[in-house]
Amino acid sequence: MDTTPQIIVSLLALGMALAFIVADRQSPTSRMLSLFLTAVGITIVLGAKIEYPMIRSGAYPWWGGLFAVPEVLDFVFAFEWVLRVRRTIPARNLTTRFADNLLRVAQGLAVLYGVLALCFPYVRSEQFVSSALSGSSLGPGFFLFAAPLAVSLLLGVFAGLLTLRRRPDVAERMRLVAFAAASPFMASGMVAPVEIAPVLTAVGLLIFLVGAIEFHVIQGQRAQFLSRFLAPQVAELVREQGLKSATREQTLELSVVCCDLRGFTAFSAATESKKVIGILREYYDAVGAAAQDVGGTIKDQAGDGVLILVGAPIRFEDHAHRALELAKRIRESGVALRARWSDGELQLGVGVGTASGFVTVGVIGGASRLEYTAVGPAVNLASRLCSEAAHGNVLVDERTTELVGSADIRAALRPCAPLNLKGFRDPVPNFALAPA
Repeated sequence: MDTTPQIIVSLLALGMALAFIVADRQSPTSRMLSLFLTAVGITIVLGAKIEYPMIRSGAYPWWGGLFAVPEVLDFVFAFEWVLRVRRTIPARNLTTRFADNLLRVAQGLAVLYGVLALCFPYVRSEQFVSSALSGSSLGPGFFLFAAPLAVSLLLGVFAGLLTLRRRPDVAERMRLVAFAAASPFMASGMVAPVEIAPVLTAVGLLIFLVGAIEFHVIQGQRAQFLSRFLAPQVAELVREQGLKSATREQTLELSVVCCDLRGFTAFSAATESKKVIGILREYYDAVGAAAQDVGGTIKDQAGDGVLILVGAPIRFEDHAHRALELAKRIRESGVALRARWSDGELQLGVGVGTASGFVTVGVIGGASRLEYTAVGPAVNLASRLCSEAAHGNVLVDERTTELVGSADIRAALRPCAPLNLKGFRDPVPNFALAPA
């Protein structure tokens, strides 16, 4: 018997399993899919290279029922993947546990098939497996083993379709649709004649592969969207050092720039929401472009306020100089756009605050959401200075002025009266960055 087609299909399944675990090893759903595809590959290669030759030679062993174990794992891992996808769906969308129960029953039927194989190995080999090898007529023994698997498959696919109705994650939805379409082909490969079984299994794997590719395309598009809020250097740092290394907790000196709109609350209350959204979009675009030019990282962007880190996660020795250049750019953009923003008596403006100091940065959060955070007096000080800055003003703390090396920028910094700021015991010395 030429087993080349079976070996090729087995390698395809194992290759897909390896790709899933390498590309997305942190995802519980992808890990379970990898186990499912690994079991598929092992099932095929054990049957082609060991079990089928034993049946053909008439020397089938009493322990032959163990060959059914990988087949059982195919079903158990596949349905466990669907269960894990369901755990990612918001609880408000899962009104009942009906689909979960169906999947558990489907897994139980697959286990029942395995128990029958262990109890009646010769019946399985002579009437179930041999039907694919010789094309002989189907006897009672065939249905004894085929029935649990067929019902298990139907329940699993039905539960998958119910899951699709509960609005799972868009990326996982693509894999669920592919799984529902691929399952009949892959399952039929277990009972179809040996000449066409590899073709059916390969078709099922390729259908599933299309869904997997769509999953990773969507994930890539999300990452591309989120990367717009970071400097391009951050993406390069993650590529070179890995996400864990690039975002590890550390304490370092950096500069913080905070800006928000003056008069925004009154303006938004009296202005059509569509226009307000358009103003915010233009404002965010201008601030984002300025931050990108100096290598800053947008940490927070809420309402009309934006907080930018200069010096983390990308380290810059001249972070203070870059922060002041960023503040100037934001002010220039705000002044230039003010004519389009304001509406009669409802005047808008931009205020900016800048501070430097030692800040602890790193990733915090739970399994569902992570956030790159920064904690330190400089963060609070930049926010307070921003609140005190009138339109067109850039208020700078004393440490930033000490770190700036450019004589031109130093000359543009004018001392102001110390400010009594919330959260600071003593009056805070500060400087105003004069317009160009």
